[in-house]
Amino acid sequence: MSKTRDPFGEKWRRFRRLGPEERGLVLRGMVLLSLTMLGLRTMTFRRCKELIQQFSLSEPSLPRLESCRQMEMGRKIVSAMHAVERNSPARPNCLERSLALWWMLRLNCIDGELHVGARKSQGRFEAHAWVEWGGHVLNDSSDVHEHYSRFDAPIATAEGKLR
Repeated sequence: MSKTRDPFGEKWRRFRRLGPEERGLVLRGMVLLSLTMLGLRTMTFRRCKELIQQFSLSEPSLPRLESCRQMEMGRKIVSAMHAVERNSPARPNCLERSLALWWMLRLNCIDGELHVGARKSQGRFEAHAWVEWGGHVLNDSSDVHEHYSRFDAPIATAEGKLR
């Protein structure tokens, strides 16, 4: 009798091996990515972003994490969101992934910035979204600026202010 591969079982075992904090981040990431994908399919980007700002706990009056703690937590969040994206039955686009990551950062009082860039490739206009923290790209290659011309200001910051 041959062994059948059980991808769901493998994924479940990997999930169970995560620590409680990482499991919580993955579960929250699943919810946020699903809500973001639904939101961007049913309303405008601007309205979706406004709702994320409204339902985020990150307020300017809340204390910010110190820089080293933000970096540590940011890495955990990025890792959890990558796991969610890899294992999602749907294939989120860059805007959905970036908006969900930006939302997760906001919920953890991390000052991430949502950016959009554009380029013309083979006669076609292409746009791309990514998130940065402290000038470092979190969810894309670090050289994304070489491939896309970033609009001068971030679309939104974790503090929710338009720049």
